[in-house]
Amino acid sequence: MALTTNTLAQTGGVANHATGYVVTDSGTAAATTFNVGFKPRMVRFHNLTDRISDEWYEGMAAASSLHTVAAGTRTLETTNGITVNDDGTFTVTAVTMVASKSFAWEAVG
Repeated sequence: MALTTNTLAQTGGVANHATGYVVTDSGTAAATTFNVGFKPRMVRFHNLTDRISDEWYEGMAAASSLHTVAAGTRTLETTNGITVNDDGTFTVTAVTMVASKSFAWEAVG
C-alpha cells in the first residue's frame, strides 16, 4: 500500500503538537509509521471514511488503543492499536491502516 496523500503540520506557537491527513491507495494494507519529531503522550487516529477512531494515551501498552466504531461502541484494543516509539514516531497497524481510506490524526507531546 502506498500513501497517496500525507500531510503533516505543527500548530503555530504550540510545541509538541502535530496533525496530519493521510489518504491510502487501493494497495494492500500495511503498518505505517509517522514521524512527529517528539514522543507523543497522546495520539488520536481517525478513519474518516468508516468513522472509526483509535486513541492512545501515555501509559497504555504498545499496539493498544481505545477503539470507537461508527455506532458509538467503545472497546479496549490490545493488539491492533497504536504503538508510540521513543524516537519521535508512532506506528499504526495494518488492520487499522486499511487501503482506500482517508485518515486524520493528532499527536500531542
